[in-house]
Amino acid sequence: MASFGRALSVVRRIVNSTAVTSHSSIAPAAEILIRPQYSLVPRYYSASGGDTGSLNIDLSNEENKRRVFNRLVYRSKQRGFLELDLVLGKWVEENVHSMDEKGITALVHVLDLENPDLWKWLTGQEQPPETVSKNPVFSTLHNKVMNNLNSHAAPETRAIPGQPWVRGWDDIKKGRDGPIAGNQ
Repeated sequence: MASFGRALSVVRRIVNSTAVTSHSSIAPAAEILIRPQYSLVPRYYSASGGDTGSLNIDLSNEENKRRVFNRLVYRSKQRGFLELDLVLGKWVEENVHSMDEKGITALVHVLDLENPDLWKWLTGQEQPPETVSKNPVFSTLHNKVMNNLNSHAAPETRAIPGQPWVRGWDDIKKGRDGPIAGNQ
């Protein structure tokens, strides 16, 4: 508990020092990107009011472009959610080099979404929030995923919207000892 208190005091000191000093190399506190976890407000906004200025994307030279593109490809392929790793990784690899700063900002917002929510929204399990559905990268990915689902998967193999999309391998056992749902 004492180490937590020390860590909290260090964080307070850092935040206060960056808020006071304007000559610091760290962004001022008003420009820090705020991401509320449990709120009904739009998920991504900047304390300074603008959404685009808070992400410092520098595409001024080839080295910076390469770094940004490599980081985005890595983030899209290494999410820890196999389905999203495959879908996002392939799409980002194919499209990131043709994006401008607005497109990259939209992609960063999609990559910042939580895995289970993003997967449910991309596959049509749940309706995405309005801020997410207006994102051009999300819209393109959603259309691609839905087209693939419609052309390669029979409707009876998919979960009904609002129902869990994971089904157990032993759902066939519906006897007295069988699972109620999934692979319990």
